[in-house]
Amino acid sequence: MATATKDEIIALEKEYWDAMKHKDGKRTSQLSGKLSLTTGARGVTSIPKAKMGQMTEEGNWTLDAYKFDDIEVITPADDVAIIAYKVTQNVTMDGKKQELRADTST
Repeated sequence: MATATKDEIIALEKEYWDAMKHKDGKRTSQLSGKLSLTTGARGVTSIPKAKMGQMTEEGNWTLDAYKFDDIEVITPADDVAIIAYKVTQNVTMDGKKQELRADTST
């Protein structure tokens, strides 16, 4: 198996974020592992694949835009990649527009 390139890993990560932007739970589930770890205002959370899709589709929120900065990708094995980056998100939650910034890795 060939190791994915940095550009391919970034493209997959953007595909995931685009799926969230479009509230496409089926696609976020497809791009998630059996169990995903997320970080946010509520701390660290483990989310099963099916729940990730459900959470993408439900809720009174929209991801209006996002931008990655300081992207780093490593591939410690042929079938493993780790991506870390800073993300700026423009979101609407409960009708209120907000800009959120975070450091993240997957």
